[in-house]
Amino acid sequence: MTDSDITLRVDGVTKRFGDFTAVNDLSFYVRSGRVFGFLGPNGAGKTTTIRMIVGITAPDSGHIELLGHRVSPEVQNRIGYLPEERGLYKKMKVVDQLKYFAALKGVGGADAEKRIDRWLERMRLSEWKRKKTTDLSKGMQQKIQFIATVLHDPDLLILDEPFSGLDPVNVEFMIDVLSELRSKKKTIIFSTHLMETAERLCHDIILINRGQKVISGSLREVKASYGDDLIALRVSGGEAVLNDRAIVSQVVEHADELEVHLADGADAQGLLKRLVETGATVSKFEKIEPSLNDIFIQNVGGRQ
Repeated sequence: MTDSDITLRVDGVTKRFGDFTAVNDLSFYVRSGRVFGFLGPNGAGKTTTIRMIVGITAPDSGHIELLGHRVSPEVQNRIGYLPEERGLYKKMKVVDQLKYFAALKGVGGADAEKRIDRWLERMRLSEWKRKKTTDLSKGMQQKIQFIATVLHDPDLLILDEPFSGLDPVNVEFMIDVLSELRSKKKTIIFSTHLMETAERLCHDIILINRGQKVISGSLREVKASYGDDLIALRVSGGEAVLNDRAIVSQVVEHADELEVHLADGADAQGLLKRLVETGATVSKFEKIEPSLNDIFIQNVGGRQ
């Protein structure tokens, strides 16, 4: 993989606040044109890392390379950053705010007006163009700040908890918008603790906890590494087999089927053979991969 294939490289970064280590020797890279999920529980160090990436604060050790360069004002103009803590000017009209944010990134005049109109229409906010921030709901304000983040057509989008505070309808809407950007091969980093959303959008992920990397890789690789011991099962009978801890380590009951976790050293065919031999009636037997939420809980649960 060449440097041109890498949009962001974080190498051995540590950040402390007094005696508290928020990020500890963290290393990862983000491939160009892909969606990268920066995952972890609240307080894991995600926002601190993002603030170092965009140059708001500096690491105590390690270094960060962005678009082939150290962080600088020139590089920052190629980034669209949506912080977790939103901030709009309450008394300004929507259009004036967006013009102001566009100008900060070098987009002005008729070009800015066209981009604003296009994005307001896409976000279903055209009729609010000349309203003040105080006239907008929290969800609308969040959409306006997202528009400000993408108006200058950045090479890299960094979105810190972009779905926070949105109702389910607007979460789905924002997922659709991000999916469009994904299809255009934009490089997108977004932090979240919503695993189902990350699973729908991400090519690659990193999961951190207590400021340290727990797992990372492509979504396919990560899920494949956890997916050899899960069986979706519908069965009548076979209780003795399912209670045999030499074969089955855990059984999770769902509405109409069982999720069977194989014991170490056991295999799916051996389980199926034992069930059939005992006279059980098997109507479904399917190897499945774990959800990202399952992986999250397995790696983070009890370690916070």
